[in-house]
Amino acid sequence: MRVTPHSSKDAVEGLGEDASGCHLKIRVRAVPEDGKANAAVEALLARALSLPKSAVSVEKGGASRIKTVRIAAGPDIAPGIARALVTLTGVTDAG
Repeated sequence: MRVTPHSSKDAVEGLGEDASGCHLKIRVRAVPEDGKANAAVEALLARALSLPKSAVSVEKGGASRIKTVRIAAGPDIAPGIARALVTLTGVTDAG
């Protein structure tokens, strides 16, 4: 995902593409200091996916705009996460 910190609002803005590839666009109001923007990304995605904050964590890119997150959820929750991601991105088929 590509994160824009210090934005005017917290929002998941769908898919985007640049030289680094296709990514989910995220905006957060938090500043990129002391992990505040990363924490805001985790909270925003957890809220958007109806998961507890502890289920979403930034795994790569802690000091970069391009980030990889881990979503920890059981198999019974996976279909709901998939539906939420379709809603957030507008993508219905990965192929």
